[in-house]
Amino acid sequence: MATTTSNPSKVGNNYYKTSVTTNADGSLSATTFRTDAKGTSSTAVSTVNTDKNGKNTTRSFSSGATDAEKKAFSDPSSAESKAYSNQVQSLNPYGANATAEQKQVVNSAAGSPNTATTQEDAEQQLKSELSKEASGTRNSFPGANGGTPLKYPRNLADTKQDVIKFKMVKYSPKELDKTSQDKNTSAFKDRRAINDKNTIGVVVLPIPAGIGDANSVNWGSNEVGPLQSNMYNIANAAITGGGAAGAEAAGGAVEGVQNNPSDVGKGLANYFAEAASGTTNMLSRTQGAVYNTNMELLFNGPSLRPFSFTFKLSARSKDEAKDIRSIIRFFKQGMSPIRTESQLFLKAPHTFQLEYLHIGKSHSFLNRFKECALQSFTVDYTPEGQYATFSDGAMVSYQITMQFQELEPIFNDDYSDIDQNKDTDIGY
Repeated sequence: MATTTSNPSKVGNNYYKTSVTTNADGSLSATTFRTDAKGTSSTAVSTVNTDKNGKNTTRSFSSGATDAEKKAFSDPSSAESKAYSNQVQSLNPYGANATAEQKQVVNSAAGSPNTATTQEDAEQQLKSELSKEASGTRNSFPGANGGTPLKYPRNLADTKQDVIKFKMVKYSPKELDKTSQDKNTSAFKDRRAINDKNTIGVVVLPIPAGIGDANSVNWGSNEVGPLQSNMYNIANAAITGGGAAGAEAAGGAVEGVQNNPSDVGKGLANYFAEAASGTTNMLSRTQGAVYNTNMELLFNGPSLRPFSFTFKLSARSKDEAKDIRSIIRFFKQGMSPIRTESQLFLKAPHTFQLEYLHIGKSHSFLNRFKECALQSFTVDYTPEGQYATFSDGAMVSYQITMQFQELEPIFNDDYSDIDQNKDTDIGY
């Protein structure tokens, strides 16, 4: 391991010098300091680490770095970055007889390393990478931004019948709320509300037969015996009151058994004796009884509702056949995963907001939906039982089946948000 340090270089109103250390494993570290004109009074600004192959180079900033320095050293075209690069190259850290591999390490360190400063910076870099989607990714469909939606049949708007609207939106993951610990709130922010501004496509279809919903929550039986309840009391006392409180609770449990000559005391003593000896069912064997397990049905959490819809689409004109083709394409392409530009990541497909409409307004006598994912989309190209097409090749009929599932559970207060508990709407 050897360290060499450059002379200070003036950049703007500041002076910087760089110390380069060659490590035993062949890797290299270069730390840049802000100094005075003589190269003293050093304050570490950033450190660049390069592996022995010169292929993985990262920069981290020290606590003494200013925001302006972070920005400057992250920009390869800045005067600060150029001064740093010249200093690293001039030091020739591996000596005059450096190998080609060692020269590659120096060149990588002196170049433009990947900047990973703080956790927030790393998160922003990841967001930037994920925002670069593969060429050809489709984020705009008919009906986007208030445009004309796809409809079947074509005269659906003229019939004034009740319909179901499918709004497609870009999936928006919940963001971490970094202030949640201070506020004693959820660690996640609410998912953004869906409106026309972030709608990227719309399809409107007649409400099919067989619609319904099923709200459910998870409940399950639970048992806790006398030993478990006493152990819980001891552990809870130790956690909340310290070791002395836990010992006191344990002593109280034993003393309570010893001082209780009744059947309760004997039963508890037998329970603890079984636990200590590894035997089971001794009370049932000798007394024909069992311990009260305090069985109870307890709430285990919410569940996510699934919805299934089936539509038969039969074209009555050439234009309507094209509309059907576009509707099928709308759902198929919208539910497909999205690749990033680098193809290193896969992003979530677009999601959907479903809504029953009566005379253009939300149907108060049918259920509402939260944002949904389209989990499956099935097309039957011969629902009539035989292959039949029009002269242009369009199928006579199509039957599509869609399986959706909501992204979030339904909560009690969700209903209040609809009509302030005036019961003017079925709600969810």
